[in-house]
Amino acid sequence: MSLLPEDKKELLRKDFDEKLVDPVKVVMFTQEVECQYCSQTRKLTEEIGTIIPKVTTEVYDFMADTTKVKELGIERIPAIAVIGKKDYGVRIYGIPYGYELQTLIEAIINVSKGKTDLSEKTKTVLKDVKSPVQIKVFVSLTCPHCPSAAAIAHKLAIEYDHIRADVIDTSEFPDVALKYNVIGVPKIVINEKVEFMGEFNEDLFAEHVLLGSL
Repeated sequence: MSLLPEDKKELLRKDFDEKLVDPVKVVMFTQEVECQYCSQTRKLTEEIGTIIPKVTTEVYDFMADTTKVKELGIERIPAIAVIGKKDYGVRIYGIPYGYELQTLIEAIINVSKGKTDLSEKTKTVLKDVKSPVQIKVFVSLTCPHCPSAAAIAHKLAIEYDHIRADVIDTSEFPDVALKYNVIGVPKIVINEKVEFMGEFNEDLFAEHVLLGSL
């Protein structure tokens, strides 16, 4: 059974046909004995790869394909890395369904372009960031504000080589949510030391990233 209804497939085809520039690989990690969300995530990514000519799906085993796991820095499954001309550090942990399907769609489009619509003000804020930054964005599939926070994080990763952005579904990884004391979403954690919650505009988001890089 398809996870994407036919009308949604048609909308995706039209959206991607108009907006994709370069080919994109959606690299998905699962395991031999798949968890429920692993199986569904693999099926969803393979569907997208089937209906969109410029998108290809690669599937790896988290336990067996250790070289690829290490290369892409995959920490848990199900996991998705969205890769264009290069690996921008765009990651999604958990099934990108519900509101989070939009997170995957935007990630594919922006990675395909290799550039984003971040404002000049945001770029100015981050021009002095030279050290590695890891952004964790905690989301839920029922959160309408989460895709915008996830999109900003992914855009920052695309624009800056030293920034990596992980979007993590709290319901699938309750141990991680507990570790980071996630009591509401979206919650953003930067370099394990700066955190904030809620829907921030990109300028304020960038200022928190700058603070986390110090």
